[in-house]
Order: sequence, then structure tokens, then C-alpha cells
Amino acid sequence: MNRFENSGEAKLRYGTPDFQVIRAGSYVRCAVTGEAIPLDLLKYWSVLRQEAYVDAAAAFKRDLESRRSPR
Repeated sequence: MNRFENSGEAKLRYGTPDFQVIRAGSYVRCAVTGEAIPLDLLKYWSVLRQEAYVDAAAAFKRDLESRRSPR
């Protein structure tokens, strides 16, 4: 896929150890910061929550938040 072909936001299904592209795009948004993450740089996500994170610190922050809130 040409990086500029689908420059919008992608929709992904997060799995282990990969993700599946549901709607083509060039990036997803971090669930914690809202920052755009280019798909070729995406390394952190939650299969359980089906959300992406810009870095390990954001993933850890979300994990802590989810442990504090009642389910």
C-alpha cells in the first residue's frame, strides 16, 4: 500500500501478535493521547480493549486506569 494512497484514519482489529486492517488508512489514534500513530510505527495495542497506544508509557497508563475503575 502506498503511504499516501490512504492517508486517512485506519480501522483495525487488534489481535495477538498482529492486527488486521478493517478499513484502509495510514494511521490510528492513540487511545490515551489522541496522537496519530502511523501504521508502520504501531507497536503497542490492547487486544482486550481493542485500542492502540503511541508508546509503552501510554499503554501502561491505560492499564493502570482500567485497574482502578470498576468493570
